[in-house]
Amino acid sequence: MADTQTLLTQLQERFASELLNAELALAEVTLEVPANQILTVCQALRDEFQFEELIDLCGIDYLEYGQADWETSSRATNTGFSRGVDKAVYREDQEKPRFAVVYHLLSIQHNQRVRVRAFTEGELPRIDSVISIWAAANWFEREAFDMYGILFDGHPDLRRLLTDYGFIGHPFRKDFPLIGEVEMRYDPEKGRVVYQPVSIDPRVLVPRVIRHDNRYTKASEAQ
Repeated sequence: MADTQTLLTQLQERFASELLNAELALAEVTLEVPANQILTVCQALRDEFQFEELIDLCGIDYLEYGQADWETSSRATNTGFSRGVDKAVYREDQEKPRFAVVYHLLSIQHNQRVRVRAFTEGELPRIDSVISIWAAANWFEREAFDMYGILFDGHPDLRRLLTDYGFIGHPFRKDFPLIGEVEMRYDPEKGRVVYQPVSIDPRVLVPRVIRHDNRYTKASEAQ
């Protein structure tokens, strides 16, 4: 922890003018930087702090972050679930942009890790590609583009990576329907795969409620 705290102090001093926030989260240094500073900060992290390896890069959708449509507590047994009746049982004010990109970096030389987060503005989020700093970002950025629709300026080949060629939308966005938009099947008359509107009826899943009563207590004690 002492080494982690020292690293946090060093990064705060080095990026005093760039950082929006810096803290220890889950025993790891987390830096929050503006999207327009991501290249400057990442370049310095690699060259000056020897974070030579990009472990992961992913997108995040904060739509309705802090909001729940039901309460899953012990009293839910008596009161019933609130989903579909009272929306937004719990809500935190969220003033930050909807989308963010998170970078997980590793310094093999110093055996240290750091997490960098940058929020992107607008419904069509975009941020500079870090391929020029870490070549491993190539497929990571393609995945974030495919799943979240985040555009990475300067990426040499920003194509979908996991979805089909004609896929519409970005499936990891919170407002993407769980049943999808279209379904695929083989048409024996046409002799090929065809797409059609999804025929699955949307269904709300019932959350699990843990009941602390003698039915389960006795069973657990017997085991």
